[in-house]
Amino acid sequence: MFKKILIANRGEIACRIARTARRMGIVPVAVYSDADAQALHVRVHEQALRIGTGPASDSYLAIERIVDAAKKSGAEAIHPGYGFLSENALFAQACADAGLVFIGPSVEAIRVMGSKSAAKAIVAKHEVPLVPGYYGEEQSPAFLAQQAQAIGMPILIKATAGGGGRGMRIVRRIEEFAGALASAQREAQSAFADPRVLLEKYVEAPRHIEVQVFGDSHGNVVHLFERDCSLQRRHQKVIEEAPAVQLSDAQREVLYRSAIAAAKSIRYTGAGTVEFVIAGDGSVYFIEMNTRLQVEHPVTEMITGLDLVEWQLRIAAGEPLPLTQDRILQRGHAVEVRLYAEDPAQDFKPSIGRIRNLRLPPPSPTVRVDAGVESGDGITPFYDAMFAKLIAVGSDREQALQTMAAALGETALTGVVTNVDYLQRIVTHPAYLAGGFTTHFVDEHREALNAPAAPPTREELLFAACTVLARRGGGDTPWQRRDHFRLNHDYLETLRLRAGDAEFVLELAHRRDGLAITVDGRTSLVTARELQGDRLWLVADGERARASVFTDEAGVHVLHDGRYRGFVVFDPMHAAEEDSTATGSLTAPMPGAITAVMVEVGEHVRRGAPLVMLEAMKIEHTIVAPFDGVVTEIRYAKGEQVAQEGAELIKLEPRAGEAAK
Repeated sequence: MFKKILIANRGEIACRIARTARRMGIVPVAVYSDADAQALHVRVHEQALRIGTGPASDSYLAIERIVDAAKKSGAEAIHPGYGFLSENALFAQACADAGLVFIGPSVEAIRVMGSKSAAKAIVAKHEVPLVPGYYGEEQSPAFLAQQAQAIGMPILIKATAGGGGRGMRIVRRIEEFAGALASAQREAQSAFADPRVLLEKYVEAPRHIEVQVFGDSHGNVVHLFERDCSLQRRHQKVIEEAPAVQLSDAQREVLYRSAIAAAKSIRYTGAGTVEFVIAGDGSVYFIEMNTRLQVEHPVTEMITGLDLVEWQLRIAAGEPLPLTQDRILQRGHAVEVRLYAEDPAQDFKPSIGRIRNLRLPPPSPTVRVDAGVESGDGITPFYDAMFAKLIAVGSDREQALQTMAAALGETALTGVVTNVDYLQRIVTHPAYLAGGFTTHFVDEHREALNAPAAPPTREELLFAACTVLARRGGGDTPWQRRDHFRLNHDYLETLRLRAGDAEFVLELAHRRDGLAITVDGRTSLVTARELQGDRLWLVADGERARASVFTDEAGVHVLHDGRYRGFVVFDPMHAAEEDSTATGSLTAPMPGAITAVMVEVGEHVRRGAPLVMLEAMKIEHTIVAPFDGVVTEIRYAKGEQVAQEGAELIKLEPRAGEAAK
């Protein structure tokens, strides 16, 4: 077994791999970019080496620097994690050339399965069912358009070297094909340095099911059952669970047989995932094989009791598979949610900034927390917006989802916008609870999932008010309080709280028998309140209740009864707001890289015309003209980095005699 390994990744997966390595007596070594110099994955390692500046291309994708760091550290092997170089055949070859073990499959397996077209050609010879499509080498736009017409609409354009939804476009009308193809190729080139695409018949409302496989260098291949990854947004997974529900024995037989056949077709070693779609008629189709550990691997670990990273390390060291197929058992049900710094209400726009406070549920036998950040850490524009994962397990799906809902209710993050509330709505939605949903779930239930938050409960307002008082340094006796107590008189004050767009006026009366809080004409008497750390206990109207609370620059935060609520203490004397004069659509929604400039200075454009493409955190944003006008200045060229949100990208002047609308 290895004595020291280098982890060529960052965030939660780097922390997770390090935990298993230490348990096995292996010393883990971290690498970091300038943007990650103070990151959690660096702080938890005894040894960490700098590999470049913030952009991934100059650090986590820099093969020579990572290999040099491994040799300098004395590591014998490199674990790539997922993303970045984990499915890069050139990286695996560079490791071999340097005498380092790549903890993953062979170079040839990565190369073959990394090309979706080549992968389909190989697995088709082993009776693995494929979606009808075009998987050839000819890539001219005219030829691809002909193939698209032959396949028939709708079709899916997919980068052959793609993953994570990048380089993927759905086309429903042939007139849209040319633009969608150019966009997919541009994104594929940027993400994978390979613009080639394949075309597939688009399977309407499919389920996305994947099978975890493992192979060793002794010719053994096993599966570790399936995962349902149908809950997606922007073609990227958000919630995964294992096992999948509402599958027949016949469908499982096709899934397992096909997954094993795909792995054996390339003499696969290590951890791999074979992905399928299930059409509305129940047909099972192979779509791709990911030659790495998956983000969602914890749900498989939770139902099998196995450590997949340990399996990876043992297989890479030349050991046989730890278990034969008949000894791999599954028990219970597990669900994983991905916590993203993003705003679901704004089409999942990533949120960048510093985390003021992070509250995650305590780990337990039924709740696992894989986090890559702590309070005070930053979310940068250089990398994926996922900062943590929660995994819940139960004896059945209902129990697992109840546990997950409770875990999300104990989760809060301030400083950036997150999808925590959005996830809570999904895991409690009747259609999700029913199971058998498709990849269209988010679109089908968009209105309900993005509905305005319910108003704060009375208890939440009481907790918020008492937290404000407690943070002033007040206690429960007149001699401890600093709230203007006066002998023989009640002290009265008004507290204004805002939750979203709603404002609440609370009248507080400090009386001998307790604190009377009046809101909306109704008074509650708080006779006891005690704050210990982040736990606040109240006795209000004779009933005892408890909440987790904290305060920061953003306001007061309450986690109670499975729900998080943030309040801002509102002072009307300082409430004047400046009018905004920004054009909005002509500025960068976040820091990122310019991938295309579609206009020139002096060009006349119509309202809605695309002007600039900006890529940030794996998402391509189109900046469009907000009115008919003339381009008078272009401030960034293709390939340049936009350093901050709100930076003006283009100057657009209204046409003479017209007003901007």
